[in-house]
Amino acid sequence: MTLHDDVVSTLSGWRPADAAQESLRQAYLGFLAARDDVCRRECAAGHITASAVLLDTDAENVLLTLHPRVGRWLQLGGHCEPGDATLADAALREAREESGIEDLLIEPVPVHLDVHPITCSLGVPTRHFDVRFAVRAPRGAQPVQSDESDDLRWWPVNSLPKGSEDLAELVEAALPATSAG
Repeated sequence: MTLHDDVVSTLSGWRPADAAQESLRQAYLGFLAARDDVCRRECAAGHITASAVLLDTDAENVLLTLHPRVGRWLQLGGHCEPGDATLADAALREAREESGIEDLLIEPVPVHLDVHPITCSLGVPTRHFDVRFAVRAPRGAQPVQSDESDDLRWWPVNSLPKGSEDLAELVEAALPATSAG
């Protein structure tokens, strides 16, 4: 199974909680049906990315990165790589790379979708078709900032940093997915 096949399977099997997310899911599936290169960052029309909403053990805090290109606090995540077998693998790899935390647990079902315009590593305007997963850190996990971040820190889920209020819906979507852990 290719990564493209996994993305189609993952999104085909997911049932979002609201109409807006369902509309995005349908748009993603249409884009995936039209192109076989959407999992590669070289796809200038837009490409699938994978994000991780990394919560602490008790789901009281979320780990956010101060993104150097975007200049604001965001969830962890990024481009799919050729070695990623699944979309969840891509999100988990990104979470490990950007947090420095091993032994992360991922819920393999997406919690949220978002399409946003960006000028990423291609150097030209494109779109990220971001698929977001809930990830849980082990108790006592201490993040280690990578060179992909200007800052990295835990924020209370109900008190996100100024300028990142749009992440509240995403964090809220991730909470039920991790409540069983």
